[in-house]
Amino acid sequence: MNKVFDYRTALKDIPHNPGIYQFWDAEKELIYIGKAKDLRNRVTSYFNKDANVNAKTRVLVSKIRDITFTIVDTEIDAWLLENSLIKKHQPRYNVMLKDDKTYPWIIIKNEHFPRIFYTRRIVRDGSKYLGPYASVSMMHNILGLIKETYPLRTCNLQLTPQNIEKGKFKVCLEYQLGNCKGPCQNYQAEEDYDRSIEEIKDILSGKIGAVLRTLKADMEQAVADMNYEQAHRLKRKFELLENYQSKSTIVNSSITDVDVFGIASDDKYAFVNYLKVMNGTIIQTQTIELKKRLDESDEELLTLAISEFRTRYESHSKEIIVPFDIDLDDQSIKFTVPKLGEKRKLLDLSQKNVQFFKKEKIDQYEKLNPEIRTERLLTQMMKDLRMNQLPRHIECFDNSNFQGKYPVSAIVVFRDGKPSKKDYRHFNVKTVEGPDDFATMEEAVLRRYKRMLDEGTELPQLIVIDGGKGQLSSAIKSLKLLGIDKKVTIIGIAKRLEELYYPGDQYPLYLDKKSETLKVIQYLRDEAHRFGITFHRKKRDKGTLATELELIEGIGKTTAEKLLKYFKSVKKIREASEEELQEVVNSKLSKAIVTYFREK
Repeated sequence: MNKVFDYRTALKDIPHNPGIYQFWDAEKELIYIGKAKDLRNRVTSYFNKDANVNAKTRVLVSKIRDITFTIVDTEIDAWLLENSLIKKHQPRYNVMLKDDKTYPWIIIKNEHFPRIFYTRRIVRDGSKYLGPYASVSMMHNILGLIKETYPLRTCNLQLTPQNIEKGKFKVCLEYQLGNCKGPCQNYQAEEDYDRSIEEIKDILSGKIGAVLRTLKADMEQAVADMNYEQAHRLKRKFELLENYQSKSTIVNSSITDVDVFGIASDDKYAFVNYLKVMNGTIIQTQTIELKKRLDESDEELLTLAISEFRTRYESHSKEIIVPFDIDLDDQSIKFTVPKLGEKRKLLDLSQKNVQFFKKEKIDQYEKLNPEIRTERLLTQMMKDLRMNQLPRHIECFDNSNFQGKYPVSAIVVFRDGKPSKKDYRHFNVKTVEGPDDFATMEEAVLRRYKRMLDEGTELPQLIVIDGGKGQLSSAIKSLKLLGIDKKVTIIGIAKRLEELYYPGDQYPLYLDKKSETLKVIQYLRDEAHRFGITFHRKKRDKGTLATELELIEGIGKTTAEKLLKYFKSVKKIREASEEELQEVVNSKLSKAIVTYFREK
């Protein structure tokens, strides 16, 4: 049996300093890591019984059997240390960063006459790594540009000055093709080669404008010196780089070095997008997914993601653009929440990317697990429609009539957000005379739920009435008469602006036109209308045909209906012989029918 944890004694040893804290369970397993600007206050908050903590956090606290902590100088240091420890230990109750891809990097090898290529493995040997690149195709495009613009070696020879001087190497086919200047035989000086490497570093760091300016000045000088062959080569290089720049995402050139972050989340997951902007160009972008463990806030999740991205991309930008204020105090970093201008456009771009990524991920989950989509949809509907239970069973009513004649009501049923066609029902109106839509709705609702109560059938959680306040009021009358008006949620949907009405509320509810909740309600309404109008047309057509038969002398309403029931249509009655007609009517009437249609 686990002994009760004496948290008061443990709290006495925790100072009021910035740092990170670690919670351990009875098996001495690390279950949670957190950061704080004041360790004592933050850890104490977990054990404060008056604190408004969620159920998952209470479970975490119940498992704590030991607390350890590490003091650091600043809150930023705590932020970075927390991120590295979470990645290393992956405690059960910390946010899980779902990003199992090994993204490629472009490496500038630490060697004489450095090679440039891509790798997925980082070796700390002094080489320079740029990236990682979330888009492999983008990385290959950059490497292709470098290869086309700068003739660099691709061999792995040890091109030390001593080896070159001894004449150990000979030029290869790449030299003959013009893809390499032959440094292995001292045809290219190391200083010249290194100038190309410096230009490539600038390009990969987003400083392409500076490279273009240098190239333009060199080109003009070559023309002035009448070195037209060199000028042509420089012009070709200039055009390639200028074309590459035009295909990059360009923002205001005054934005020289910033990190931009956008976030979108739901109950279980969060998604964070990162844009790296250098010298007016977006040079890196990536989106990651985080799985919530303790119902973390967007601020907590974004803080963790910022630390992860800046570590991964080795970013030292002094300004970070975010969608809301971040509670981190540090003089070396400025957090900006832009409202207007170019920075706001960058934030909107990041938010657009993260929303798209979130939608794509959710769509993937839901294709593999349809029940996840159902639960999410029903939960969203419950929130949007201010319900206290999931609308697993929804019913929708619609009325149809033709100039007051042939009135019918239809009801369609949705279960778990999908049509349940076997439960659809029609109602022939019995108590209403003339075109009274309100009374027709009142009768249909009363008959439907009286029968359900009599049979002990489970009532729906949501009833939708096709119509505005009038139809909704009529439906409410019937529910009150049956005593179930407080047991179900009922709303009316008006066609003009797709507004939703609630009983007793004079102001309608307007949902976003793109919301899934409104789309389900519209689908219900349209399905009820389709189902009702189909039944109404059949009834009207049958009545119209029966009226035509009644024009024949001797045939009344009852006989006309008998004929239609037997022959199914007027066309078949018209084509029937006297002998066939006598299966339903006598010889006198059969002869009258044949004569009528022959003369017509």
